[in-house]
Amino acid sequence: MVLSLAEIPTDQVVWIKDLYPDDVDRAVATAPPDAPAVIVQRPTGPWRQRMIVAGSLDNMEVVAGQLFPAWLPAAEGITTSAGAAPAAVRAVAIEHAASTSQYGPFLADLAAGALARSVAYTGRHHPEVRALGLARVLAASFGRSTCALLLRPPHDLDEGGSLALTRAAQWLVDHGRLAVWICGGALPAVEHPPEAVVAQPVGNASAKVGRPRPRSLVGKPHPTSRAEVALETALAGRSWAAGRAWNQTVRPGPLINPVRVDLLWQRERCIVEIDGDDHRTVGKYTEDRTRDVMLQLNGYAVLRFTNSQVLDDIESVLAILQQFLATRRRAGKGN
Repeated sequence: MVLSLAEIPTDQVVWIKDLYPDDVDRAVATAPPDAPAVIVQRPTGPWRQRMIVAGSLDNMEVVAGQLFPAWLPAAEGITTSAGAAPAAVRAVAIEHAASTSQYGPFLADLAAGALARSVAYTGRHHPEVRALGLARVLAASFGRSTCALLLRPPHDLDEGGSLALTRAAQWLVDHGRLAVWICGGALPAVEHPPEAVVAQPVGNASAKVGRPRPRSLVGKPHPTSRAEVALETALAGRSWAAGRAWNQTVRPGPLINPVRVDLLWQRERCIVEIDGDDHRTVGKYTEDRTRDVMLQLNGYAVLRFTNSQVLDDIESVLAILQQFLATRRRAGKGN
């Protein structure tokens, strides 16, 4: 049976047949609003159950840190780890946990780690506590009721590795109360999980849904977009890149609804959009060009790059951005 991501069971391990790496981003980007919050992971080994679980939990904590404070809205005003800030964010987390199903000490450690941009702050807690707590945090960040890990193992994973992976996945389901979906071409026939086939988007369906975004993302690259995170990492520390802001709302004109843009230099009126495969559909392509024209008529320049350009040739992207911003500043756009 062909299913959407919202229809795949969320209480067991499922092998998603015929969903290859190039299809993953498209499937996640077109997931309906009632689908789980999907976190893509690429396990690399060692292929032992305990190590796979530990690596998965660490990865979930990294994503939770990048999403902060989407899962702790009351901490939005705490932006530094200096002074009394760590104690303050811990207090906010404890108070938040008291009104939710979260475990206070775990949430406080996670918040302190996110503020300090450090990984494994929750390492002192039992794996079972981390699994359940992180699953709840990730789901809450996207305003979803559940979370799903979509694992992309290597295509040449042997039988021993496959067995360890499926057992680790079952552990995560049992203790994290989340879904674990394994995708790829094939798995060896050992303790094989149930199978499902995911429906692929048709026509311009991707233009209607778009990538799910957490509740509070303004000012940050989208943590599930490898291209956005990679570009921000490359821009960090470069003096010419100062003044940038991620995921901002821009109004193309006084009578036009505001739109969300990936990256903005407001003073230079420069917008950068990073496009995934879903932007190649006829509907999305037309929508993008219509929006670009409206922005250009209001004085903005729109530079578009594909995910592949950012991930495979970041230096060329940086050179283009540096040259363009310098030109705008010389022309007085940055004054």
